[in-house]
Amino acid sequence: MLPPLTFDADDNPWGKAMPRFICVLLVFALVPMAASSQVGIAFEFSFSNPGARSMGFGGAFVALADDATAAFANPAGLVQLAASEVSLEVRHWSYSTPFTQSGRPTGQPTGVGLDTEPGVRRSSFDNDLTGLSFLSFVYPKEKWSIAFYRHLLADFEANFETQGLFAEGPGPLSTFRLPDRRDRTRLEIATYGLSTAFKIVENLSVGLGLTYFEGALEGGQNHYLWDEDSLEGYFGPTSFLPRRFVRGSEFTAEGSDLKFNAGLLWRLADTWSLGSFYRQGPGFDLEFSLIGGPASDDPDIPPGTRHSFTNPIEYPDVYGAGLAYRSPGGRLTLSFEWDHIEYSTIFESLGETASGEFIPDGDELHLGGEYAFLGSQPLFSVRVGIWRDPNHQVESDLDDELIEGLTGLGADELHYAIGCGVALKKFQLDLAADFSERQDTISISAIYSW
Repeated sequence: MLPPLTFDADDNPWGKAMPRFICVLLVFALVPMAASSQVGIAFEFSFSNPGARSMGFGGAFVALADDATAAFANPAGLVQLAASEVSLEVRHWSYSTPFTQSGRPTGQPTGVGLDTEPGVRRSSFDNDLTGLSFLSFVYPKEKWSIAFYRHLLADFEANFETQGLFAEGPGPLSTFRLPDRRDRTRLEIATYGLSTAFKIVENLSVGLGLTYFEGALEGGQNHYLWDEDSLEGYFGPTSFLPRRFVRGSEFTAEGSDLKFNAGLLWRLADTWSLGSFYRQGPGFDLEFSLIGGPASDDPDIPPGTRHSFTNPIEYPDVYGAGLAYRSPGGRLTLSFEWDHIEYSTIFESLGETASGEFIPDGDELHLGGEYAFLGSQPLFSVRVGIWRDPNHQVESDLDDELIEGLTGLGADELHYAIGCGVALKKFQLDLAADFSERQDTISISAIYSW
């Protein structure tokens, strides 16, 4: 007869003390808030420029900045507008968020129950969202302009389960089973901005802006034991029974913040322009709680307890520069943009809470082109673009095989964009689509000027 199989914190090679458990939870719960296309809990947080025209260029818009979306992309470009403009954009996002479903990060499978294959098995949570992503108003004068805008910076949610995750260690057949997980996340960040631009000389302008952020992040993870204290239960599927709830985590970060942004636009010649920008990221207070469930055998988190703490968390600052070429007559336009994202800010703001984990800063590279059929009525343009989303997977200097197996290695991801637009004297309509392995986006935007 097999003795009862219970979860003992002293036998858990991954969670012997609360600080280590907190650190591991932060890997899953916090790290990807600025990341997309990664394994684990991933939030889709976009640093790309708004507008369907910009999307058609693969996001390479900082050196062009010649419509109302310049209020966000590069406020210095607002002085190029000769008439008042209202801009509106609607986007549809199709997310395929990968996560670790089951498997064995370390050791050889026993062949019993769910423990049959080496390595980890991934799955994905698919979700579609549609929303008003950008709205702006621009009022230009001869040497200055002012703009107001709203930009949906993030809108994302995911829910999934992980079970049957085994590792080499203490337990039946020298196998340790990690408690199975239920994860939930929801993130929405909207920005409200005021941007101004000034023409220093005929070919040089600067822009400054204030951005008000409103953010709401909520989610958590609940960890459960297998259904029965038996060999069959230990290696079998989990039903996530309330009485087998071991422990959980909840995190919320709601609030507002005020930051600034700046831009520069320099017309090097009739056909060349250079642009640059800097945007501060917001900061919020993150409330994190650990909860002891009925099946908890951990003295640090006994049943019925809740340990909470608050920690500031900062989102990355972003800065970049670009170069654009317009052929004489304006038939052909080519644009390049480089963006640097300070992902390292996330863990630096968490301090000792996230000891050992980090994300290196990343560089996005954007390239796009537009061809205008100047003889058409109305004016018709087609666009293509490509850009690289750099790997910003969490890294650890703790050399933990379980963390590496659960989070994955991460990789750069290429996005391919296409678009088109029609322009009348006072109205412009643009369509664009951006495709990548784990996210597809469709945009439609309109600009009315008077």
